[in-house]
Amino acid sequence: MLAIGCDHGGYDLKQEVLKYLSDHQIEYQDFGCYGKESCDYPAFGQAVAKAVASGTCDRGIVICTTGIGISIAANKVKGIRCALCADTVSAKLTREHNNANVLALGAGIVGPNLALSIVDTFLNTAFPGEEKHSRRVAAIQAIEEETMK
Repeated sequence: MLAIGCDHGGYDLKQEVLKYLSDHQIEYQDFGCYGKESCDYPAFGQAVAKAVASGTCDRGIVICTTGIGISIAANKVKGIRCALCADTVSAKLTREHNNANVLALGAGIVGPNLALSIVDTFLNTAFPGEEKHSRRVAAIQAIEEETMK
């Protein structure tokens, strides 16, 4: 199951991503927002991140105008490795190298065609678990543990 959320700036792009998910028969849970009224991105980034961190959802996608704010909010949740991607190479490498579990998109930065290619790449690239990358992901988790004390 995929968690997805956005603020008002990401609403239209989220609708495109939801259609992609439905067309590809990918189950998802939509954490909002549900319209174009002004709202605050941290709530939606946090909701998606908590669903992923708890194991309720396997991965997540968060969207705001730039992708920056909502990715920062998502990354505040323990266990989240949210990557802001504006190209397919970054989406592929963040899965392969960082085992990112949340993708952030900037609706004002990437158009719908590119965004859907990024989503496709993110969802269809596995973390191969090479020792060097596993070691680095573990180091990130150790930093997180240390700073949570």
